[in-house]
Amino acid sequence: MRTFQGIDEYEKAVGTHLGHSEWHTITQEQVNGFADATGDHQWIHVDPERAANGPFGGTIAHGYLTLSLLPMLMSEISRVEGLRMGVNYGSDKVRFPAPVPVGSRVRAGAELVSLERTAQGARAKVRVTVEREGGDKPVCVAEVLSVLVG
Repeated sequence: MRTFQGIDEYEKAVGTHLGHSEWHTITQEQVNGFADATGDHQWIHVDPERAANGPFGGTIAHGYLTLSLLPMLMSEISRVEGLRMGVNYGSDKVRFPAPVPVGSRVRAGAELVSLERTAQGARAKVRVTVEREGGDKPVCVAEVLSVLVG
């Protein structure tokens, strides 16, 4: 975990790789819970028997489930101390280049792309790339925007 002492120190890291999260196994229980929460019960996600004969050879995580893991994964990569709060401002250019088969392990890498000063503190853009262990392509790439209030 990389820790920054305030926005000024974080700003000096623009253009650098911040590190990687731990590896996390994607379970069928997670996928089923996400399906229940979102109402997306497509068979490629929740029906292991049918999915075994489908295009991915088994069930896969929802793309948005993978995206929803970013706050947890990012919390293992870096943090900025001395803030009153940090707020999710959204995401740019979200892509899911490869599937995440249930049972596979994923981790995130992060690069601080930019930091713009604001009246409240700063707006940061971090490019997060989620990879699957043994995969040849990322499973999610997103530019995550955060408002940092000093």
